[in-house]
Amino acid sequence: MQKLYYQFPETWFGDCMPFGHGDKFYLYHQRDTRKPGPFGEPFGWDLATTSDFVHYEDCGVAIPRGTDEEQDQFIFAGSVFEAEGQYHIFYTGYNRDYPALGKPSQVLMHAYSDDLVTWHKTQDALTFTPQEGYDPDDWRDPWVIRDEENDQYLLILGARLQGPKTRQTGRTVKFTSKDLKNWKFEGDFWAPDLYTMHEMPDLFKIGDWWYHIVTEYSDRSKMVYRMSKSLNGPWIAPKDDAFDGRAYYAGRTFELNGQRILFGWVATKDKDDDDENFIWAGTFMAHEVYQKEDGTLGVRIPETVWTAFDKEEKKDDFVIDTPTKSSGVVVGRNTGDIFKFEADVEFSEGTRTFGVRFYENENNAESYQFVFNVTENRYVFEKKPNWPWPANQNIGLERPIDLIPGKKYTVTASRDGYIAAGTKGTAVLSQSSETVRIQKISWLDYADRSSRMYLQRLSAYQILILLELRLWYKVALLKMMRFYVRWKNM
Repeated sequence: MQKLYYQFPETWFGDCMPFGHGDKFYLYHQRDTRKPGPFGEPFGWDLATTSDFVHYEDCGVAIPRGTDEEQDQFIFAGSVFEAEGQYHIFYTGYNRDYPALGKPSQVLMHAYSDDLVTWHKTQDALTFTPQEGYDPDDWRDPWVIRDEENDQYLLILGARLQGPKTRQTGRTVKFTSKDLKNWKFEGDFWAPDLYTMHEMPDLFKIGDWWYHIVTEYSDRSKMVYRMSKSLNGPWIAPKDDAFDGRAYYAGRTFELNGQRILFGWVATKDKDDDDENFIWAGTFMAHEVYQKEDGTLGVRIPETVWTAFDKEEKKDDFVIDTPTKSSGVVVGRNTGDIFKFEADVEFSEGTRTFGVRFYENENNAESYQFVFNVTENRYVFEKKPNWPWPANQNIGLERPIDLIPGKKYTVTASRDGYIAAGTKGTAVLSQSSETVRIQKISWLDYADRSSRMYLQRLSAYQILILLELRLWYKVALLKMMRFYVRWKNM
């Protein structure tokens, strides 16, 4: 079980519906029991709270699921917000048995509360059934905001048109209301015909820009965003329109006291096996969202998580100088239960790749690595050697990055049980008595620390800084400065 990232014992963390009040974040979320697999046992929403994303308080069931005969047999994702003197939730009631009875499986429903802990369902008083022409079994994940310019509430949700599930008709649709009771369907909000479905839509404003986030599972299986200076569009795609790789999924944001946090989960691998596919739900991880000078968005580790490591051991600087072959330097062994390390790095012209290799078995040289590919300007997680194919299902476990010779980069790695997280990446690993397996992996982009990363679960296996080159006439150089290890007893 993780010591830093949140996962309630014997459950897997599903979609998160965040809220904040005072100095506390409220994490309403689904807990999957894996009995016998994802979505096996029906679930409602549970609640955990935190002020620092290091320490969590479990508050138990927030909204119980309905009976097998009711619409909300499962409680899928929704939106938590404050309005009209109360707290409200619009959520997706899902009954997997309804399609066989000729009923829509997914309907939007409503609950209210006076204290954020005890919630009351309004049953059929406020429901949103799928509109004509839309798929009745893909109509979910409402998100509500206050549209101050038009003096109304705006509710968006993910949907798709009726027809084969393979058609790329995913869209975000919208409703409007003046009083939260009477709602008008306004049609499509954003319908780019890029994905088969839009999941977990989010909508918020920073400065002059509106941002619309959706999660898709038919292209790169990740969160993507668009930006506009008007709720009516046009919605612009930035050069890098994602926050992370494919295994950090279904994130939504909430802003509290000037800090906007992205609440998503790191996926698990089926059977905890690298060769298997990613499956739904896993472990919660928070990323802080910030706006760059050009209006685009970036994410970074929340400061409270970063400063949870407080003890430090400095190491001597070193240089890897090799003209003809790949070389590495061991920088840590027997690292303990939870730690991070940090180093400033520079590389010379002609360098092809450099990175951090971890979990290396000194007997057979097998390992995993976060590697910066200089010639392709990308940052990848992979097994080393990556054979027999497919050794690791790592498609989508990469992020773009501008790699410039002579520029100083900061590389950071940390461990917390199964989870590795960082400025360009997040990995989750599992270990049996004989083998080391990657269980889950995701990537995220920290533009201010563009090659800084965290990596975890290193245990007794050695860590290497490595350099690969393809040169005929000059020497490549990898320089390590200000290298140190930090750890914390938690």
